[in-house]
Amino acid sequence: MNKELTPIQNLIYEIRGYRVMLDSDLAKLYGIETKILNKAVKRNIQRFPKDFMFQLTKEEYQNLRFQIGTSNKKHGGRRYMPYVFTEQGVAMLSSVLQSEKAIAINIQIMRTFVQFKRFTLETKDISKRLQDVEKYLINYCKENEADKQEIYKALDLLMDRTKPSKVGFIK
Repeated sequence: MNKELTPIQNLIYEIRGYRVMLDSDLAKLYGIETKILNKAVKRNIQRFPKDFMFQLTKEEYQNLRFQIGTSNKKHGGRRYMPYVFTEQGVAMLSSVLQSEKAIAINIQIMRTFVQFKRFTLETKDISKRLQDVEKYLINYCKENEADKQEIYKALDLLMDRTKPSKVGFIK
């Protein structure tokens, strides 16, 4: 995955264990108003079960706003808590919003979610390998304490570099 986040990656947050995107951010990407997006979704609500889309609580929204540094005015001074869409919900939006732009944006968003999954799997694999090396060192390198300490320092440095970066809000 690229070291710098793409604009879409900056709009993905983790809430309730899901990677999600805000309705207002999606609307902006699609070039429509948030209320138009939400009306289209409500007309097709059977396509959006709770694991595809859900509404934030006041606390979740406040925490998210605090984390990303937005004011009420930036998100339109909303009367209702925003909806968020999981990866499957974003995919379903393409069947509800059928413009050329919506299809193109959905393709970019789906590719971004795939990049996140790949990165997560690669990071887990590297962490597992480092843990295996650490176990080996503990079992087979007990004699030389100075060398062992140097190896531990190197492993700690590698572990820090392979930790997944926090992306978005984690609840």
